[in-house]
Amino acid sequence: MNPNLFYGILYGIMGQILSFMQLQGSVKYGWYKEYPIITLLASIPASWFYLKSVEALVLLFNGQLWPSRLIGFGIGIVVFISLSVILFKEPVSLKTLVCLMLALTILSIQLFWK
Repeated sequence: MNPNLFYGILYGIMGQILSFMQLQGSVKYGWYKEYPIITLLASIPASWFYLKSVEALVLLFNGQLWPSRLIGFGIGIVVFISLSVILFKEPVSLKTLVCLMLALTILSIQLFWK
């Protein structure tokens, strides 16, 4: 596996997890009201992970920006659905399942269509 692909996906997943916890976690658990500075400071490492993810994916695709954006979108959908189910026990509806399949299709097209 190309290291740029590995790190691009890994950093993208880490950024999405941090963003999810910062945004949805603060709403669900009220973190923002109790710890607004910590919630806001969480954006710094999340931003760093996003920057590193885009950097690695743009290198992987020879300077093209669109693949990194679409891969980031697909990663975001997969992470969001996964964490919603695992942490918040939200059910997966047919509509959510179709969106997950579309996101996985976008990821597959970007990663495997040469």
